[in-house]
Amino acid sequence: VKNNLYIYQTSSKMLYRRAGAQSPALRDRSVVVPPAPRHAVIPHCKATETGSSKSAPAPPKPPKPEPVGASVPVTVGQAPDGKKVVSVTPPPQYTATPYTAGRVSSASLDEEEDVLPLRNLRKHLKPMDSPFVVDNNRGGGFVGDRDRVRLHTVEYESQESAGAFCADGIATFGDEDVCLVLPEWAIRCGPRKTIYADPTQVSAAVVTCGGLCPGLNDVIQNIVYTLRDYGVPEDNILGIKYGLRGFYERDEKPITLTSEMVDGVHLKGGTMLGTSRGGANIKEIVRRIDLWGLNMVFVIGGNGGNAAAHAIAEECEASGVVCSVVGVPKSIDNDILLVDRCFGFETAVEEAQRALLAAKVEASSAHHGIGLVKLMGRQSGFIAMQASMASGVVDVCLIPEIQFDLQKLNEYVAKVIERKGHCVVCLAEGAGQNVVKGASKGGTDASGNPILADIGPIVKDSLKDYLKGNCDIKYIDPTYMIRAIPTTTNDRVYCKVLGQGAVHGAFAGYTDITVGLVNTHYVYMPIQTIIQAPRRVNPTGRRWNRLVSAIGQPNFS
Repeated sequence: VKNNLYIYQTSSKMLYRRAGAQSPALRDRSVVVPPAPRHAVIPHCKATETGSSKSAPAPPKPPKPEPVGASVPVTVGQAPDGKKVVSVTPPPQYTATPYTAGRVSSASLDEEEDVLPLRNLRKHLKPMDSPFVVDNNRGGGFVGDRDRVRLHTVEYESQESAGAFCADGIATFGDEDVCLVLPEWAIRCGPRKTIYADPTQVSAAVVTCGGLCPGLNDVIQNIVYTLRDYGVPEDNILGIKYGLRGFYERDEKPITLTSEMVDGVHLKGGTMLGTSRGGANIKEIVRRIDLWGLNMVFVIGGNGGNAAAHAIAEECEASGVVCSVVGVPKSIDNDILLVDRCFGFETAVEEAQRALLAAKVEASSAHHGIGLVKLMGRQSGFIAMQASMASGVVDVCLIPEIQFDLQKLNEYVAKVIERKGHCVVCLAEGAGQNVVKGASKGGTDASGNPILADIGPIVKDSLKDYLKGNCDIKYIDPTYMIRAIPTTTNDRVYCKVLGQGAVHGAFAGYTDITVGLVNTHYVYMPIQTIIQAPRRVNPTGRRWNRLVSAIGQPNFS
């Protein structure tokens, strides 16, 4: 801050990329912007070059505050010849609101917005007031259709900044690093004042897909509770048994989900509905949706489950069946694109940490002890990374995103044992597939996940051979113990919000959407966006760097 002016020193055109200016001549120049008066209109500025200069005089004094509703002039540095270095053109404006309430868009409703597009069924439905209008949603108010959450929250100084790769999107970090470009905004999740379904006429179904994960019962419970809050009759809420095949298999009839039936179910692990992987006949599912008169279907699943939900929404549209299909992203591996974290992940990390602490005790209590813990993570190493960081006892962490050489791993473990007498190794189940080629059958399972070789015993045998048996290895695999437990406090609250948000989205007339936490805010996202690829740990990102710096782990590749 200089002379009561904010001076932004730019060092890369990346700072201007989304603002629209691409000129390299803008680099290393000071753009002087006066602070806006409180409650004034703040222009969303767009910089364009109109002149050039080697230096600029001291910035002028800031202008007097303009009245509310007037735009604030932006003063810039000037060249000696009087030409402006940078001119500013104000497009759509934002009105600053009191009490730090943020910025409210003042653009017209017809303006085309850079936002994640959501499909809806509103042209087939009749709008009406929400039943919560009577008391203004219990005093909490409503969410507007044009409430938005920014997807891009970080501006990078240069391409060399940590995490700067794919600044305008989300990276997949697979065999080939791919940047999926995203718009600037996502639609905010929450209850609308106008709904598009008569609650008394709604028939809904809830189904769980894929592997077990802490929180499934919590989400089921809160979908049922929220449907009842809207006024949906209890007899009109169905629970589909054992995954998507429960729609059409004769030996597993749907059950009626009442408030009494789901009371207390959040205290239990697993899923009260049962689950299964893959094998869904989409056409038959849509036929049953039409036959049973369902107009809302909630699919709780991971990448495979959400892909099935997308296929169901597509088939409904093709068949002329008006039904809102809403997904709730479930992944204990935390590998759903764009979402900050999936429900159950925090619970899994907490329980995985217990296994690592047990491995520490076992390893440190033995002569040349090694505690080897294998955790979940087929393609993404988030659980192994987070649990290793949280436990503070891990010496080596191996994840699927980073290949390693067995010889280098063995040598380092031997050095750790020589230095401290024992070693704790944490590895994700998908790690080291580069060193076990031929040990896996290949292909995918019923959910479309790759079939992996079991890396745990391979690493165990390799360490024992290298150390010539002069070690005591305790191998721990707590996978199914972690999957089956109830949620921790934070996950329980998260599941409640996701269940409520899914129902609000269906009553808002949306379909083919999923709900999740993005940049600490709850948003609706098109399912097609999140199923393009699994979310993976960034090998050059700050989170992985923090871990390897904390434990002093070298590069094993």
